[in-house]
Order: sequence, then C-alpha cells, then structure tokens
Amino acid sequence: MKLLKTDIAGLFVAETTAYQDHRGAFARLYCEQELAPAIHGRQIVQVNHSRTAAIGAVRGMHYQVTPHAEMKLVRCLRGRVWDVAVDLRKDSPTFLHWHAEELSQENARMMILPEGCAHGFQVLEADSELLYLHTAFYTPASEAGLAHDDPMLAIAWPLPVTDLSERDRKHPLLTPIFSGITL
Repeated sequence: MKLLKTDIAGLFVAETTAYQDHRGAFARLYCEQELAPAIHGRQIVQVNHSRTAAIGAVRGMHYQVTPHAEMKLVRCLRGRVWDVAVDLRKDSPTFLHWHAEELSQENARMMILPEGCAHGFQVLEADSELLYLHTAFYTPASEAGLAHDDPMLAIAWPLPVTDLSERDRKHPLLTPIFSGITL
C-alpha cells in the first residue's frame, strides 16, 4: 500500500496493488502497519457496507461530532464513485476546503478521512458498493451533515444529482458564522 498526501492535513489516499494471475486477483485492503502514518494507532471498531443503485445519486455529506468523531477509511468494492471529503475542523488551514477522488474496484484506491471531515460520494456507475472502516461507533446523537449543494462549499459534482435520501435533503446550509467543529 502506498499513502498519498492531499492538501488537507490528515486526509490521505491509499493506493493498493492487486496481484493478478490466471485464477483472479488478490489485494490487501487494510494493513495497520502500512497505514500507520495515516491512522496513528487508531482502532477500527465498525465496518459498514453500502450499495447505491442509481447513477448520479449522492450520499452525504456526513460526519460525527465529539465525543464520537470518527476517522473513516472508504473503499469502493464494485463500480465507481466520486468520493468527497470536506474539512470542518476549527482553525484548520484548509477549513471548508474539499478534496475528491474517483474510487473504483479497478483503481483500488481508498480515502482515509480524519476526524472533523465530512464525507459524501456520488455514484458514477450503477450498483456501486462501498466498504467503510470506522474508528468510532455510529452514535445517532452525534451525527451531523452538510447540504451537498452548499454554496459555501461549492463542491463540483461531476454529474447532475439524481437521487438524495430524505435525511440528506434536510442537511442545513452553512452560515457565515460557522467557525468549524472542535475535536
């Protein structure tokens, strides 16, 4: 696994090498030792899987606040998605900046989002599936979200948004007084 830094502190992209032969392929999806510079000894406590059917569908932008803030490691197992992280950390030099990567089963990339970053994605290929590794348990009282089309973020989604959940539709817009989240 090779770790690539992004412009957002603590946000990494992991490139994975798949070994292929006539039988198929093998790839290491998670290795604490190889990911140590990114995960700093955090433990994975929950693993989730999602499948999204419609091209253009957006899930997000989700995050959890303190005391249940979480690091997420996100990998596409099937299909293709445009994966987005937004830095919400108070006093971060990249506050409200976003970074996006295409994740697919072919490129075997994984986004590693630190605590304090919101996460969302748009489906580029029907029936795309994501695997999430979390460092904190899902805690409904600590969940929060941002509007995917918030003008203060100006996320450039690659396709028209075709589908949003009712929950994601209700995420608020940021206000000019939003100064970030404290971890």
